[in-house]
Amino acid sequence: MKNFTRAIAAFLLAAGFAASAQGAKKAEAVARLIGLDGKEMGNAHFQATSHGVLIEITLQGLKPGGHAVMIHTTASCDPKTKFTSAGPDLSFEPQKLHGFLAKGGPRPGDLPSQFAGADGVLHAATITNAVSLGNGKKSIFDRDGASIIVNAKPDDYISQPDGNAGPRIACGTIIRTIGPGARKAGTRRTHR
Repeated sequence: MKNFTRAIAAFLLAAGFAASAQGAKKAEAVARLIGLDGKEMGNAHFQATSHGVLIEITLQGLKPGGHAVMIHTTASCDPKTKFTSAGPDLSFEPQKLHGFLAKGGPRPGDLPSQFAGADGVLHAATITNAVSLGNGKKSIFDRDGASIIVNAKPDDYISQPDGNAGPRIACGTIIRTIGPGARKAGTRRTHR
Protein backbone atom coordinates (compact mmCIF):
# COMPACT_ATOMS: atom_id res chain seq x y z
CA MET A 1 0.00 0.00 0.00
CA LYS A 2 2.92 2.37 0.76
CA ASN A 3 4.29 1.95 -2.76
CA PHE A 4 0.85 2.62 -4.23
CA THR A 5 0.50 5.80 -2.11
CA ARG A 6 3.96 6.97 -3.16
CA ALA A 7 3.15 6.30 -6.80
CA ILE A 8 -0.09 8.30 -6.54
CA ALA A 9 1.72 11.15 -4.76
CA ALA A 10 4.46 11.19 -7.43
CA PHE A 11 1.82 11.19 -10.18
CA LEU A 12 -0.11 14.07 -8.60
CA LEU A 13 3.09 16.05 -8.07
CA ALA A 14 4.13 15.51 -11.69
CA ALA A 15 0.64 16.42 -12.91
CA GLY A 16 0.77 19.61 -10.83
CA PHE A 17 4.09 20.62 -12.39
CA ALA A 18 2.77 19.91 -15.88
CA ALA A 19 -0.38 21.94 -15.23
CA SER A 20 1.59 24.88 -13.88
CA ALA A 21 3.98 24.73 -16.86
CA GLN A 22 1.03 24.73 -19.25
CA GLY A 23 -0.58 27.61 -17.34
CA ALA A 24 2.58 29.72 -17.49
CA LYS A 25 2.12 32.36 -20.14
CA LYS A 26 4.88 33.64 -22.38
CA ALA A 27 5.78 37.31 -22.16
CA GLU A 28 3.68 39.79 -24.12
CA ALA A 29 3.77 43.52 -24.76
CA VAL A 30 1.77 46.12 -26.66
CA ALA A 31 2.33 49.54 -28.18
CA ARG A 32 -0.31 52.08 -29.22
CA LEU A 33 1.18 53.97 -32.17
CA ILE A 34 0.40 57.65 -32.64
CA GLY A 35 1.10 60.01 -35.53
CA LEU A 36 2.79 63.40 -35.50
CA ASP A 37 -0.62 64.96 -34.77
CA GLY A 38 -0.86 62.87 -31.57
CA LYS A 39 -3.78 60.82 -32.89
CA GLU A 40 -3.83 57.05 -32.72
CA MET A 41 -2.82 55.30 -35.96
CA GLY A 42 -2.79 51.68 -34.84
CA ASN A 43 -1.03 49.22 -32.59
CA ALA A 44 1.68 46.61 -32.30
CA HIS A 45 1.52 43.37 -30.34
CA PHE A 46 4.67 41.57 -29.15
CA GLN A 47 4.57 37.88 -28.19
CA ALA A 48 7.47 35.77 -26.94
CA THR A 49 7.74 32.48 -28.84
CA SER A 50 10.21 29.62 -28.79
CA HIS A 51 11.84 31.17 -31.91
CA GLY A 52 12.01 34.81 -30.85
CA VAL A 53 9.60 37.72 -30.49
CA LEU A 54 6.64 37.80 -32.88
CA ILE A 55 5.63 41.39 -33.70
CA GLU A 56 2.26 42.07 -35.31
CA ILE A 57 1.55 45.60 -36.51
CA THR A 58 -1.66 47.21 -37.75
CA LEU A 59 -1.59 50.87 -38.86
CA GLN A 60 -3.82 53.10 -40.94
CA GLY A 61 -3.40 56.49 -42.56
CA LEU A 62 -0.05 55.73 -44.22
CA LYS A 63 1.06 56.50 -47.75
CA PRO A 64 0.92 53.32 -49.84
CA GLY A 65 4.26 51.55 -50.18
CA GLY A 66 7.21 50.64 -48.00
CA HIS A 67 7.90 51.92 -44.49
CA ALA A 68 10.88 51.24 -42.23
CA VAL A 69 10.02 49.74 -38.84
CA MET A 70 12.52 49.80 -35.96
CA ILE A 71 12.66 49.36 -32.21
CA HIS A 72 14.21 52.44 -30.56
CA THR A 73 16.07 52.84 -27.26
CA THR A 74 13.64 54.93 -25.21
CA ALA A 75 9.96 54.62 -24.27
CA SER A 76 9.12 58.17 -25.29
CA CYS A 77 6.89 59.19 -28.19
CA ASP A 78 6.66 62.97 -28.09
CA PRO A 79 5.16 64.33 -31.32
CA LYS A 80 6.59 67.79 -30.48
CA THR A 81 10.10 66.36 -31.02
CA LYS A 82 8.99 64.49 -34.18
CA PHE A 83 9.59 61.33 -32.13
CA THR A 84 13.33 61.97 -31.72
CA SER A 85 12.58 61.51 -28.00
CA ALA A 86 12.53 57.75 -28.76
CA GLY A 87 16.30 57.89 -29.34
CA PRO A 88 18.19 55.91 -31.99
CA ASP A 89 17.38 52.38 -33.05
CA LEU A 90 18.16 49.82 -30.37
CA SER A 91 21.75 48.60 -30.03
CA PHE A 92 23.34 46.69 -27.16
CA GLU A 93 26.83 47.07 -28.66
CA PRO A 94 28.33 50.39 -29.86
CA GLN A 95 30.14 48.80 -32.83
CA LYS A 96 26.94 47.49 -34.42
CA LEU A 97 25.87 49.40 -37.51
CA HIS A 98 22.34 49.92 -38.75
CA GLY A 99 21.08 47.68 -41.50
CA PHE A 100 20.88 44.08 -42.60
CA LEU A 101 23.28 44.78 -45.49
CA ALA A 102 25.80 46.89 -43.52
CA LYS A 103 29.11 45.28 -42.64
CA GLY A 104 28.99 44.96 -38.84
CA GLY A 105 25.19 45.18 -38.77
CA PRO A 106 22.37 44.82 -38.08
CA ARG A 107 21.43 46.33 -34.76
CA PRO A 108 18.91 44.43 -32.61
CA GLY A 109 16.31 47.15 -33.24
CA ASP A 110 16.46 46.74 -37.02
CA LEU A 111 13.34 45.08 -38.41
CA PRO A 112 12.32 44.43 -42.02
CA SER A 113 10.45 47.20 -43.84
CA GLN A 114 6.70 46.66 -44.08
CA PHE A 115 4.22 47.76 -46.73
CA ALA A 116 0.96 49.71 -46.67
CA GLY A 117 -1.64 48.86 -49.28
CA ALA A 118 -3.37 51.28 -51.64
CA ASP A 119 -5.85 52.02 -48.83
CA GLY A 120 -3.03 53.21 -46.54
CA VAL A 121 -3.42 50.24 -44.19
CA LEU A 122 -0.38 48.29 -43.06
CA HIS A 123 -0.96 44.90 -41.51
CA ALA A 124 2.19 42.86 -41.02
CA ALA A 125 3.93 40.32 -38.84
CA THR A 126 7.65 39.72 -38.36
CA ILE A 127 9.77 37.74 -35.93
CA THR A 128 13.13 38.63 -34.38
CA ASN A 129 15.46 36.75 -32.08
CA ALA A 130 17.70 39.81 -31.56
CA VAL A 131 15.60 41.07 -28.62
CA SER A 132 13.53 39.57 -25.82
CA LEU A 133 10.58 40.53 -23.66
CA GLY A 134 12.14 39.02 -20.53
CA ASN A 135 14.78 40.43 -18.21
CA GLY A 136 17.95 39.06 -19.84
CA LYS A 137 20.74 40.68 -21.81
CA LYS A 138 18.58 41.11 -24.93
CA SER A 139 15.59 42.60 -23.09
CA ILE A 140 13.98 45.76 -24.43
CA PHE A 141 12.77 46.52 -20.90
CA ASP A 142 15.62 48.40 -19.26
CA ARG A 143 15.08 51.46 -17.07
CA ASP A 144 14.06 53.72 -19.96
CA GLY A 145 12.09 51.14 -21.97
CA ALA A 146 11.74 51.07 -25.74
CA SER A 147 9.53 52.33 -28.56
CA ILE A 148 8.56 51.11 -31.99
CA ILE A 149 8.92 53.63 -34.82
CA VAL A 150 7.53 53.65 -38.37
CA ASN A 151 9.23 55.90 -40.93
CA ALA A 152 7.92 57.60 -44.07
CA LYS A 153 10.07 55.52 -46.46
CA PRO A 154 11.44 51.97 -46.57
CA ASP A 155 14.80 51.11 -45.02
CA ASP A 156 17.64 50.70 -47.55
CA TYR A 157 19.32 48.41 -44.94
CA ILE A 158 22.75 50.02 -45.32
CA SER A 159 22.75 53.84 -44.89
CA GLN A 160 23.74 55.17 -41.48
CA PRO A 161 22.23 55.91 -39.04
CA ASP A 162 18.69 54.92 -40.09
CA GLY A 163 18.63 53.38 -43.56
CA ASN A 164 17.69 56.65 -45.31
CA ALA A 165 14.11 55.94 -44.20
CA GLY A 166 12.93 59.53 -44.01
CA PRO A 167 11.11 61.15 -41.10
CA ARG A 168 9.55 59.24 -38.24
CA ILE A 169 5.79 59.30 -38.77
CA ALA A 170 4.40 56.94 -36.12
CA CYS A 171 5.61 55.95 -32.66
CA GLY A 172 4.43 53.71 -29.84
CA THR A 173 5.93 53.08 -26.40
CA ILE A 174 6.23 49.35 -25.74
CA ILE A 175 4.51 48.22 -22.53
CA ARG A 176 4.93 44.70 -21.13
CA THR A 177 1.52 43.23 -20.31
CA ILE A 178 2.55 39.68 -19.36
CA GLY A 179 5.97 38.61 -18.18
CA PRO A 180 8.58 38.78 -15.46
CA GLY A 181 8.85 41.60 -12.95
CA ALA A 182 10.74 44.83 -13.51
CA ARG A 183 14.30 44.55 -14.69
CA LYS A 184 17.12 45.68 -12.38
CA ALA A 185 18.19 49.29 -12.86
CA GLY A 186 20.91 49.79 -15.40
CA THR A 187 21.18 49.93 -19.14
CA ARG A 188 23.15 48.06 -21.73
CA ARG A 189 22.06 50.26 -24.59
CA THR A 190 24.14 52.50 -26.76
CA HIS A 191 22.69 55.95 -27.36
CA ARG A 192 24.21 57.69 -30.37
